[in-house]
Amino acid sequence: MAAILRFRKLCFLEPSSPSSCNEHKKQTAKRDEKKLRENCDAGEDGLRRKGVKEWRCIDSCCWVIGLMCTAWWLLLFLHHCMPASLPGAEPPGVRLRRQGVVALHPVVLVPGIVTGGLELWEGRPCSDGLFRQRLWAGSFAEIFKRPMCWLEHLSLDNETGLDPAGIRVRASSGLVAADYFAPGYFVWANLIENLARIGYEEKNMHMAAYDWRLSFQNTEVRDQTLSRLKSKIELMYVSNGYKKVVVVPHSMGANYFLHFMKWVESAGGGGRGWCAKHIKSIMNIGPVFLGVPKAVSSILSAESKDVAFLRAMAPGLLDSEIFRLQALEHVMRVSRTWDSLVSLLPKGGEAVWGNLDWSPEEDHVCEWGTRKYQQQSKTKGNETDGRHSFQVQEPTKFGRIVSFGKTGSSPDAISSKPNASCGKVKTEYDEVSQETIQRISEERVYTADTLLDLLRSVAPKMMKRAEAHFSHGIAENLSDPKYSHYKYWSNPLETELPEAPDMEIYSLYGVGIPTERSYVYKLSPPGKCRSIPLQIDSSADGSHNGCLKGGVYFVDGDESVPVLSAGFMCAQGWKGKTRFNPSGSATYIREYKHIAPANLLHGRGLESGAHVDIMGNVALIEDVLRVAAGASGVELGGDRIYSDIMKLSEKIKIHL
Repeated sequence: MAAILRFRKLCFLEPSSPSSCNEHKKQTAKRDEKKLRENCDAGEDGLRRKGVKEWRCIDSCCWVIGLMCTAWWLLLFLHHCMPASLPGAEPPGVRLRRQGVVALHPVVLVPGIVTGGLELWEGRPCSDGLFRQRLWAGSFAEIFKRPMCWLEHLSLDNETGLDPAGIRVRASSGLVAADYFAPGYFVWANLIENLARIGYEEKNMHMAAYDWRLSFQNTEVRDQTLSRLKSKIELMYVSNGYKKVVVVPHSMGANYFLHFMKWVESAGGGGRGWCAKHIKSIMNIGPVFLGVPKAVSSILSAESKDVAFLRAMAPGLLDSEIFRLQALEHVMRVSRTWDSLVSLLPKGGEAVWGNLDWSPEEDHVCEWGTRKYQQQSKTKGNETDGRHSFQVQEPTKFGRIVSFGKTGSSPDAISSKPNASCGKVKTEYDEVSQETIQRISEERVYTADTLLDLLRSVAPKMMKRAEAHFSHGIAENLSDPKYSHYKYWSNPLETELPEAPDMEIYSLYGVGIPTERSYVYKLSPPGKCRSIPLQIDSSADGSHNGCLKGGVYFVDGDESVPVLSAGFMCAQGWKGKTRFNPSGSATYIREYKHIAPANLLHGRGLESGAHVDIMGNVALIEDVLRVAAGASGVELGGDRIYSDIMKLSEKIKIHL
């Protein structure tokens, strides 16, 4: 090794000999150099024989890239582990307690989709050692240890929507069921902590956990979740001095609780006055009352804007033929067994979401994109590949929830079969003919009305099963006996609020973040490990108002839920006495303008309006604490609106 180092030094440091050196010294130097070179070669041969590889430039590059990625993920992890307040800042619960705000009404928290923990009670042999361990919303270590086993146990039966044979996965219970999604990544933790600071504990605070994969009615069929929630609310009401309950649902939990209220008055045996007797307020955080377009892309191609961006930056990674990842196929295979996903599809049809030529947000301008798109180079027509963007110059029609923007998509994209080395991943696309896929792409545009037919053609089993539990229309006559069926209970446009004139309903959500509204699709390119024939066209950019980026049209919202979905019901659908709110329960809109963290020390919340991070928003926490302590909507300040929700609501002409 010493000889090698000496040779390296000899190679890279040129000896400077005086011009007066004689020939003898030159010959001596050559002999020494030759000897050292021979020793060097012998040493390197020995290293090769011992299995030690020579360090190359590519190795250095890989190490540098690896270090950069590691540093980035470390910073991201630290950012999400930071509390939702500045170090040393006074928590809102402490400040309000000092002002005399104390616990009064019992509080029930209702989590949404994905954020609640799921644990194993019975499984296949591959799950040995995981009894009552979290498969979801925990450390996620099992994803890396035994990924296929993990996916198998998170799937439901594709025929019944219930447990597969030999597998029982159940929702975690208690406040820990949804306090953190992963270590350091809070969901309800900050709100729970601040409620505790004004006197709450488990005797007057409850997490209504449920298996968010199931249809709402199946949570009762399998787990009696609705019955247990009814009993819990009645117990809290009695044991806390007959104080009415404040319910705080998040995201899909808002629709779940709508279903519960209708169930408790009919099938649950509570009668028409149960809600009026037991519920003071419903404070819906980031509600998805009218659904989210993001659910459409999830069912069509198991992707959203982030996945489309990743595909554009690293083509083939998610469908890698080398690593055999096929990540999207596995995500689709599992998620299409979850009926709850269908509950998130847009509700109200074209009357709410717009048609081919109109939408409520048609005047919306995305300030973050206008100048950028004007500076982009122009391209001719739609002839482009994934490396270049093409411009969409026609006026934005947000009502076209799915459109195919490239006429140059080749039929070869659907006729070619995946490489045999990829392994076969069963998705419902395996049962869809090539002619059907070609016809889908040729029809070009799908609105909220035609969208359901599109999904029925590409996900027939899922839609047939789930549509027996959910509906997405607008009721013409709510007195029609058919609306007594549970499939209508979670759609606010097909059911009535309970007769509870003193009950208050809040819609609390963030604004100021680009939120997915509609998509430009294309046929997937041929070859590689692809069995999903459709994908978001990440090369589509432009539109006259700068709202199209990476194949996704954006509007105002909280990053997941558009303002239209979160705010319409409280802004118009339930405002005053309407056919959807016959007793005139008071409704309030409380919007929280998104302010991104200035640095890592600010954590995720504080002033965030993002769909999950808003749970750490100081202003939102204060609103919830004040209502729980007895304040009314009027005392809270009434509506607080930053967005165009009132203008959007006026454009929607439905019978109220």
